[in-house]
Amino acid sequence: MYGRCQYLLGDRTKAEDAMQDVFAKALGHWHEFRNEASPLTWLVRIATHHCLNVLRAERAPWHKRFETETRARGEGHGGGPQLFEDREAVQKLLSNLDLETQQALIHYYVDEMTLEEVAAAIGRSIPTVRKRLASVTTLRERDRATEGDA
Repeated sequence: MYGRCQYLLGDRTKAEDAMQDVFAKALGHWHEFRNEASPLTWLVRIATHHCLNVLRAERAPWHKRFETETRARGEGHGGGPQLFEDREAVQKLLSNLDLETQQALIHYYVDEMTLEEVAAAIGRSIPTVRKRLASVTTLRERDRATEGDA
């Protein structure tokens, strides 16, 4: 859970706080667990929702915080400028999507869940998850074509 929270929030201290909040929420709502998915999938879903809510509450784009922190440290955060550009591109792409599609993408590509696990985590069918993932690929291709025309 800590790794998931840190990935989404981009800050160790906030990730620690978020992780504690996630487990507190899980303990407080354990009776709501329907056993339709694994407990890990349920916890990841709670963590994702919580962290996205934290980011929304801050009202500051994640990539701006990353840029500010990286410049303050005077480093490229391990991956150099390319890593920042990739993260900024991902953030830009995610910001144009609805919450459910964001969750599907993160579960599939970051958490490396199967389509079945993603479908269970977001409460949708496997074909719906496939459509959401495919729509993002189409969006990225359209954005690349637009950039090439400019």
